[in-house]
Parts: sequence; structure tokens; C-alpha cells
Amino acid sequence: MRNASRKGFTLIELLIVVVIIGILAAIAIPKFANTKEKAYIAAMKSDLRNLVTAEEAFFSDSVRYESNIANLNFKPSTGVGTPTITVGAGAW
Repeated sequence: MRNASRKGFTLIELLIVVVIIGILAAIAIPKFANTKEKAYIAAMKSDLRNLVTAEEAFFSDSVRYESNIANLNFKPSTGVGTPTITVGAGAW
């Protein structure tokens, strides 16, 4: 005879828990992926604002704009590349 006082979970209870965890993961994973992309874009925008500020500070000292980013004392965010911008007279 089986002992009726056994303790434990049934297979149905375990399956329900696995399904609930799967549903929660399906909701959470896309939100985390989207958050990483938003953070990268925010870092790029911040770097661009900082680059503009560095360029304007250089202009106020030298009365000219610098064509080389390395001379601006500009440090981009980690994981975000430095933009390459080519500017020339009559480029418009």
C-alpha cells in the first residue's frame, strides 16, 4: 500500500511552475535586449553633446575649429566608437 502522508510535488504542479517561468522569461528577455540598445544610443547622444562642447571650448581658445578629435581632449564612452567626420571648405 502507498503511504498517503508522503510529501512532495506532483508532476502537474511542476509543469505549471515551468510554464509560469517560461511566460515570465518570454516577457522579460525582449525588455532587457531593448534596454541595452537604448543605453547604447543614449551613450552615443551624450558623446556627441560632449564632442560639441569640446569643439566649442577649443574654438573659444583658438578662434578656429579643430579637425582632429584627438586634439580636443575628448574621451568617448566605453563601448562607443569615435565618429569620423570629414569637413572641408565648400563641402556644402
